[in-house]
Amino acid sequence: MKSKYKVNPQLSLAFFLNLLFSIIELVGGILTNSTAIIADAFHDFMDAVAIGIAVYMDKFSRKPASEKFSYGYRRFVLLSAIIMSAILLIGAAFMIYNGFIFINNPREVNSLGMLGLAVLGIAVNGFAFLKIKKGNGSHHHQHIHEHNEPDANSKAIMLHLLEDVLGWIAVLVGAAIMYFTGWFWIDSVLTIAIALFIGYNAWINLWNTFKVLLQAVPVNVSLEEIKTALKNIPSVQSVKQLQIWSLDGIQHIATTVVFIQNAKDYHNVQTEIKQLFLAYNIREVTIQINVLESF
Repeated sequence: MKSKYKVNPQLSLAFFLNLLFSIIELVGGILTNSTAIIADAFHDFMDAVAIGIAVYMDKFSRKPASEKFSYGYRRFVLLSAIIMSAILLIGAAFMIYNGFIFINNPREVNSLGMLGLAVLGIAVNGFAFLKIKKGNGSHHHQHIHEHNEPDANSKAIMLHLLEDVLGWIAVLVGAAIMYFTGWFWIDSVLTIAIALFIGYNAWINLWNTFKVLLQAVPVNVSLEEIKTALKNIPSVQSVKQLQIWSLDGIQHIATTVVFIQNAKDYHNVQTEIKQLFLAYNIREVTIQINVLESF
């Protein structure tokens, strides 16, 4: 029986491109004798596996809410984002290790072959990045794709592809320098530089994902600003227990308790509060309104 939750075609494309290109890289790295390209082939293969997991998680995360998961399954995309970031860190460590091994004992590299692989790498990864960026919102829930913003899962994949584009640009420049100068130690320097760049960004993405899991206030959301806006609503006397967190980095949730003076303002205040949160792209809101005159 076919699942009604279709696989995201952009993530699937990224998976197949990474898998195919990692094989091309491995062969090309061996033929050109480039440590940087061989290390990146290993890195791309690990990412292909991680993206495969991400494709499944993306499909699974779109299941509707159930009795066991009343908020739905959107947070499952965070699991694959963590896995992908961790694999990027492991791959970066492997690349640094290989870079230091050969930096003092450089091997002759086929720089012309590296140039060709670099051009192909820029084209392949750039194409995949643009496809995901263009279509990231088309497969989410309606209230999510209205903002056309990628979730943590897509962000991790786009980060990887963008890093690869930048890495291949560095390889292109390095290969050109080696071609004209014969400075083959540049291959090891490129390996280490690319690995450090990937490792740093993977760590940032990993930490941001953990902040979502730890229910931190979402980035670009000011708790104090929203609290002040709530107090400025006519009839609202005070605001208590304002809490805002994110389900998956995109779908934000808020709860608050407000006190009003007159019961007759109840429905107007409730409507204004909902509209206020909508202005901040927060659609899941739980509001408790207490009437002071009743105390």
